[in-house]
Amino acid sequence: MKNKVIRILIADDHDIIRQGLKRIISFEEDMDIVCEAENGEKALKLLNNHELDVVVLDCNMPIMDGIQVLKSIKDKDNKIKVIMLTVEDDRKTLNTAISIGADGYMLKDSAGTDIAEAIRRVYKGEKYIDKSLVSTLFSDIKIKAKKASNILDNLSKREIEVLDKISKGFSNKEIGEQLYISEKTVKNYATNLFKKINVDDRVHAAIVAIENNIDEYYRSKYEI
Repeated sequence: MKNKVIRILIADDHDIIRQGLKRIISFEEDMDIVCEAENGEKALKLLNNHELDVVVLDCNMPIMDGIQVLKSIKDKDNKIKVIMLTVEDDRKTLNTAISIGADGYMLKDSAGTDIAEAIRRVYKGEKYIDKSLVSTLFSDIKIKAKKASNILDNLSKREIEVLDKISKGFSNKEIGEQLYISEKTVKNYATNLFKKINVDDRVHAAIVAIENNIDEYYRSKYEI
């Protein structure tokens, strides 16, 4: 049976960005760009007139910005997946997008090489975080001294390792390859650790990891 084609809307006010993404995606046999928009208002109209699976949405657009469009989509309990695009690592904007329910977050500089992977992953129900964005998004967060009740204390060594990789934006397959375990085993670890730290997805798990300074935590607990 032929795989289902992922139906896509690209919304960005810069024609050069839209054309570039269209050219890249055109090489993917399992993807089809159904329509495109240069502002948020047009994007919403197209969403109402077309059956779509994934929206690639610029955070900053005229008439109606990407955050407003995202909120409108999620308020309707829509099954459409949304990938937000941004020029810079604006923590405030992306934290807002996270709270609303965006499925992916990418810097435009990375979209040229990673957009196809991001689309496939959010389409499958995963969350996608730009690796560059993960490393800088929370760079200005002041890590407070943690007490013995650190939420990471509830995790096993392997769960800490998996969470650390998630916080750096790696996929389950990539994590498995790095830790020499199967992708299925990675998924099991992820499911269990999500329950322990009380989150529902990879994005919020990454936030917990970064806010609790997981790299320093691991070194202090396990490295000699």
